[in-house]
Amino acid sequence: MFIGFVVFTAFVLIAAFLLAQPVHAQTRGELRIGYQKSASLFVLQKAAGTLEKKLAPLGFGVKWVEFPAGPQLLEGLNVGAVDVGYVGEAPPIFGQAAGAKFVYFGHDPAAPRAEAILVAKDSSIKSVADLKGKKVALNKGSNVHYLLVRQLEKNGLKLSDIQPVYLAPADGRAAFESKNVDAWVIWDPFQAAAEKATGARVLADGTGGVVNNYQYYLGARDFVTRNPKVIAALFEDSVAQGIWLKKNLRQAAELIAPLQGLPVDVVELALQRYEFNVKPITPDVAADQQKIADTFFELKLIPKAIKVSDAVVLGAQP
Repeated sequence: MFIGFVVFTAFVLIAAFLLAQPVHAQTRGELRIGYQKSASLFVLQKAAGTLEKKLAPLGFGVKWVEFPAGPQLLEGLNVGAVDVGYVGEAPPIFGQAAGAKFVYFGHDPAAPRAEAILVAKDSSIKSVADLKGKKVALNKGSNVHYLLVRQLEKNGLKLSDIQPVYLAPADGRAAFESKNVDAWVIWDPFQAAAEKATGARVLADGTGGVVNNYQYYLGARDFVTRNPKVIAALFEDSVAQGIWLKKNLRQAAELIAPLQGLPVDVVELALQRYEFNVKPITPDVAADQQKIADTFFELKLIPKAIKVSDAVVLGAQP
């Protein structure tokens, strides 16, 4: 009886081991991606499942984790809830100043038209210089805060020459439409939504060398350095899907719009102003981000000066 029991137990263990092998062979790891609904390319990739197919030969699955905004995504990276994420210029600066642990490992090309200072279609304001003494709504400490500072400087003004009104996008839209503020500084797709719905006029954007408005790929340093093939696959899929998106704007907008809860025309307009062609971080790109960090420190928006280069993995793609 005892020998029979041992044989039976051994058989069960061997069978369990053999049955488990295919599962482990298929999935050895998982790429956890933090994303926001406004990150149109990630929304498209998630819906299409292209990244999952790209990573399958490497034995990696994909888990998509949605965050309401960049700061929450940075916190997710900091506590180890996700491995990589995609945000604009400002959140990582605030995150690094607060001690968050992450690295920059990729960026999308400049998108200076994807943020702007808007005025009502019937506004008497014709130039940035006309903003002197006016109420200007913006999201404090965001990319557009830097855009406003640079545009004011270009036109001989400072922040103290206007009346900044710090509002989140939804509240900024309401104040703008009710004309409780004279101008609104905002990014896409909120910018496109205001243009389409209210006929808002672009007073100035980031073009002409004012700002670059890069978008950044961030990650946990250990994950990025230990998984170069996974990062390469992420880059390859993002580039391929970005090329398809730019060649098929309307079709892409029709796929993305219901997932973002926006009209197709709004999404299509916003997509026109972004470029999707991820590349590794270069010293020049890091230096551009350093300028923003220094400006935010001078404005006392962050508590200490930071070195962006401390959080950069140069040439992360193999």
